Amino acid sequence: MNRSWWYRFSFMLFLFVISVMAVIPTVFNFNENSSFPVKSKINLGLDLQGGLYMVLGIDFKKVYSDEMKNYAKKIQTTLQDEGIASSIGKLSVTDPEDPHHTVIISQEGDLQKARDFISEYYSGSGKPLRFTGLEGTTVEYALNREFKKDIEDNAVKKSIEVIRNRIDEFGVTEPEIVSQGTDRVVIQLPGVKDIERAKELIGKTAKLEFKMVNDDMSAALLNEWMTKSKAAGIDYKKGQRFSEYVRKMNEFASKDMPNGYELAFEKTLNKVTNDIEQLMPYVVESSTNLTGDSLQDASVRVDQQNNQPYVAITFKSQGAKIFEKLTGDNTGKRMAIILDGNVYSAPVIQARIAGGNAQITLGQGNYNDLLKEASDLSLVLRAGALPVELEFQEQRIVGPSLGKDSIERSRLAGLIGAAIVFLFILIYYKVSGSLAITTLGMNILFVLACLVGLEATLTLPGIAGIALTVGMAIDANIIIYERIKEELAFGTPVREAVETGFSRAFWTILDANLTTAVAGLMLLNFGTGPIRGFAVTLIIGIVCTVYTAYFVGRIFFEFYMDKTHGKSVSI
Repeated sequence: MNRSWWYRFSFMLFLFVISVMAVIPTVFNFNENSSFPVKSKINLGLDLQGGLYMVLGIDFKKVYSDEMKNYAKKIQTTLQDEGIASSIGKLSVTDPEDPHHTVIISQEGDLQKARDFISEYYSGSGKPLRFTGLEGTTVEYALNREFKKDIEDNAVKKSIEVIRNRIDEFGVTEPEIVSQGTDRVVIQLPGVKDIERAKELIGKTAKLEFKMVNDDMSAALLNEWMTKSKAAGIDYKKGQRFSEYVRKMNEFASKDMPNGYELAFEKTLNKVTNDIEQLMPYVVESSTNLTGDSLQDASVRVDQQNNQPYVAITFKSQGAKIFEKLTGDNTGKRMAIILDGNVYSAPVIQARIAGGNAQITLGQGNYNDLLKEASDLSLVLRAGALPVELEFQEQRIVGPSLGKDSIERSRLAGLIGAAIVFLFILIYYKVSGSLAITTLGMNILFVLACLVGLEATLTLPGIAGIALTVGMAIDANIIIYERIKEELAFGTPVREAVETGFSRAFWTILDANLTTAVAGLMLLNFGTGPIRGFAVTLIIGIVCTVYTAYFVGRIFFEFYMDKTHGKSVSI
């Protein structure tokens, strides 16, 4: 054997040793605390190891209402910039599918001017609003139907993107997140252990807002609202969504609430059960120009003085300017930092704050619990806010028994199929068939090692991809062996026949596998879930097939020729 073949043999041996070490933890089910140098194992999909399956729905009625509140604030700011005095009227939700809002113009002479400015910036073709009424000094408007359609189309897409970002940071391997219809998102998380935390991270809207507090509302009136609402049956109960309680309370207090304001609450949780013990009401602005969309970064810090974790946030350049102006114009007043309707803190603004830095404190409690809460909060803020509020409509925990059953059946099917192929190749090609079986075993070993190295997830369709790889690999060996037999039939010497057979079969093998690889790439690019799992193992299997069938098989034949001195071959 010449020097170049020794190099190839050394490289093959190196790959074999690395592959064996990569697969051993999976075969023997080593845990992460084992002393074995390789810690990673093949990741199994939801169908093989179980996990969490959820269906989340979107309530577009609330989405429309929130959009109307946001545009009310923008319209008022626009009119104030033009010197038109105005105030925000109450939102009419007589028809939840089409809520209406009003702007009250202080001077009757400014009415037409106000309407012109609203038309220029917000109403008309291609714009979000349409006028629905003009009475006295009141301008009434609602969302354009085309704009509502755009909201519906983008809500699911944006939600999937945000959820995927959160799950990626959470550390779940190969989640499946797809849309179902126009108002549902289906999520599959294989191997998730902390289900409640996963649900909390996924379902948290993470709508961060900075709103000024109306301290003109007396504490007595706020306490009266809380007392009367309990008597009316509006009370926070375990298992009820906090956002639903906030909505009901705002509906209850709407008659006495000043225009442009709403209720928000600060929660006090039980340290043991994590249930809400007390709710402190605040009257805050119903809309704001400073939200989580203006954030650049959010990170966990620890207050050295109190040894308590908090979340440090940094605004983008435009957000920093808004924050500086907001704090400068409201010095001496309280500003509430609100996340999903929950007031985390409401500090008094001591002076104008420049630089675009702020912090969210988490109150008192166990250090580890606060650190976990700060970590989760910073995670969802970095990943971005969900564009809409998602409701958990269905949840199923897929047990490991299903995965075990699937693995056993797939393993049995794979063994039977491989045994039949091996038996045929051994009978038909004799000693050369045994070399093909050896290369085939190395092929499967390399595929599994690649799955470990790439941290890919093996699903039931992925196992089918491996089974298909076995058939394709045998096909490559058959092409080579038939070319060798043709050369021998022409009277070509054995060693030369083997050399010619491998050389002439290479391009045929490459062409056949390349066309299959292109199809696999299309499946990987355009497919979802199980289809992508099949495509991953198929593409990896194609690469390993070309290498083992041609290069590894050629090395084995070189050894075989040395043993027979190039005089005979059993084929």
